[in-house]
Amino acid sequence: MSVQTERAKTAPGTAVRKSGGPPTGGPHAKRKGISGNLLPYVLLLPALAATLVFLGWPMVKNATLSLQNVNRRQLIRRLTEWTGFDNYEATLKSEEFWRVVGRSIVFTGVNVILIMVTSTLIGLLLARLGKKMRLTLQVGLVLTWAMPIIAATTVYQWLFAQRFGVVNWVLDKLGWHSMADYNWIGSQFSAFFVITVLIVWQSVPFVALSLYAATTTIPNELYEAASLDGAGAWKSFTTVTFPFIKPFLFATTFLEVIWVFKALPQIFALSEGGPDRLTETLPVYAFVEGVGNQHYGMGAAISLLTILVLLGLTSYYLRIVLKQERDEL
Repeated sequence: MSVQTERAKTAPGTAVRKSGGPPTGGPHAKRKGISGNLLPYVLLLPALAATLVFLGWPMVKNATLSLQNVNRRQLIRRLTEWTGFDNYEATLKSEEFWRVVGRSIVFTGVNVILIMVTSTLIGLLLARLGKKMRLTLQVGLVLTWAMPIIAATTVYQWLFAQRFGVVNWVLDKLGWHSMADYNWIGSQFSAFFVITVLIVWQSVPFVALSLYAATTTIPNELYEAASLDGAGAWKSFTTVTFPFIKPFLFATTFLEVIWVFKALPQIFALSEGGPDRLTETLPVYAFVEGVGNQHYGMGAAISLLTILVLLGLTSYYLRIVLKQERDEL
């Protein structure tokens, strides 16, 4: 009884001592909270400044140029002829522009499908190979990925050269003698074939290696459970592997759409948009009109329209991502 009485007597005193401490929400804590909230924005300032300098300012200059009539005469005399939205109006009314848009969409779709299918197969192969074979294949993929675009394009120019190309020589030795002096850049289909092979060859390593990295996060217990349930290779892929790599596939597909859509060096270095400008995509079309034909205002307008197309694709991707996040919640 005495012990309980003493505890009962000391309890209020204890409460008084606890409540008599310094307040937790003082000015020091408030200042600390404010500085903590501002710290992420302060750390982002250098990146934001670099973005404004290296991306924002050129974009503003390009938008200004698209509202002017600029050619050789204006450059020599340093004249500024404002034309408003005439460049945009002329571009959107041009049949050639819409043909290039359709060609760009088809070209992008074919390349992205080939890239994603090939990369998925190689990524799954990496997950099943032994250690030595996997390392050998990974080294080959990394070396392919590390090759500069112009260097890779030069190699393909040599491979598909009309007179001394390796591809024509091999086909001739295999019995296709009509291919001995075949001009791969002489027709629209064959030129696009060479360009597609080059772009797919350059893009597959990144997607394949990333896909393999995604498959390493899948627990082996899931495959064992699927095997016990009698699932074959295809069933294991659809029920175990694909659900895990689906977000990755969606993200990389979107990135490849952007990268392929804005491909310029490969196309221009191989064919310069020929023959007869039949392999021009939107970036090549903007470059040829702006720099080649010296219609700089027109080229700037075409490039900004290309950016608007890419922004539309980006907004569509972000909308799908946000929808998936809401569904997961």
